[in-house]
Amino acid sequence: MPSGSRVLLASAAATAVAVAVGIGVTGSGEDPAPAPDRGPVAVAEPPASLAEMETRGLAALRAPFCAGIGRASVEDALGAEATRAEAYENGETAALTPQVTDVAHEHGCLWSDGRTTARGWVFAPPVTPGRARGLADSAAAGRGCSRVPHAPALGEPGVALVCARGGVREASYRGLLGDAWLVCSTTAPRALEPAEHLDRTSRWCAAVVTAATGATGTTGTTGTG
Repeated sequence: MPSGSRVLLASAAATAVAVAVGIGVTGSGEDPAPAPDRGPVAVAEPPASLAEMETRGLAALRAPFCAGIGRASVEDALGAEATRAEAYENGETAALTPQVTDVAHEHGCLWSDGRTTARGWVFAPPVTPGRARGLADSAAAGRGCSRVPHAPALGEPGVALVCARGGVREASYRGLLGDAWLVCSTTAPRALEPAEHLDRTSRWCAAVVTAATGATGTTGTTGTG
């Protein structure tokens, strides 16, 4: 079995184990996205983007959260309706990469329209600030990856990255919220304008953070520093 570190790093690009797609019923907020009926079912209206959230000081639950992400947020991230929805939970067997299938140590999900993919996951074991700094540095050192200057903060410590591989580009935010290491990303063809890609990812991550923490307020603009 891979070590926790290898599983954690691999899962940022995970191809999750497929599960049944369902639509829940909520009392308020956005319509839920097609997703497994796991975690909270109340879908809160997220802030417009990470730039409108103060995420430093928030704590994410190290638990399933995907059912709290709204359909509108998924379609905005993809630029289209989702044709595929997958999720996995801590302890489930998942395809962590095309080459590695193992027991997952996180709660995660993805949506895709066949060209663009939106993901979110939170590591199940607790993570210390020191470990989080190491994870951020390791992700930034990945092939084709660079840090995004002056990006909104996701937790503390945290990092915003753009990674270009082949004909696709991944934009991601990674950060420590309480003792939970949370990652949200979108992967799209390079034909998508970089600025629009980053904007979409910031909006997507606001929805993921809202679902994972229950945060709905906006308290100003922050940066990664």
